[in-house]
Amino acid sequence: MVEASPFKFYFAKYFFLVFGLLQWLVAVLIFFRLDGTPRGIFGTMVFFTIGLILIFIYVVFSDKVKRVAIGKNKIVIMEGKRNYRFEWPEVKSLKLIPVFHLYKLKLKGRKRPIYFFPAKKIDPAFGLLAKDTSRMGTIVKKRKKRFKIK
Repeated sequence: MVEASPFKFYFAKYFFLVFGLLQWLVAVLIFFRLDGTPRGIFGTMVFFTIGLILIFIYVVFSDKVKRVAIGKNKIVIMEGKRNYRFEWPEVKSLKLIPVFHLYKLKLKGRKRPIYFFPAKKIDPAFGLLAKDTSRMGTIVKKRKKRFKIK
């Protein structure tokens, strides 16, 4: 079974939350430091709005990023203490999103896609395009050909 590093997963999952909370902290510091001047209120509103947008992004996307381990016969999705096992024929589509270096996995019977990271760093080919040269990438290529996955 090949799995991406847990550090990469947790960093990506909680990045927007932490950065949004830091924006709110800066907004509070500006508000108390500049004592209600128009400049202070404007700065406070700007940082508060940026923090609100980042926390909204966290709420929308945090449930879609999962820890996934890929093997020759199965895919395991790890959610907390539970592990969900799926066989390769249950995969509807599996695509590499090159800009964000993520895989997008769609399973039969599930409406929402699952996003996960590859096992190692992806080698960029031409700017934004990427190719997964890790062991996970070779397993994915072989299984996509064998089971005719999109």
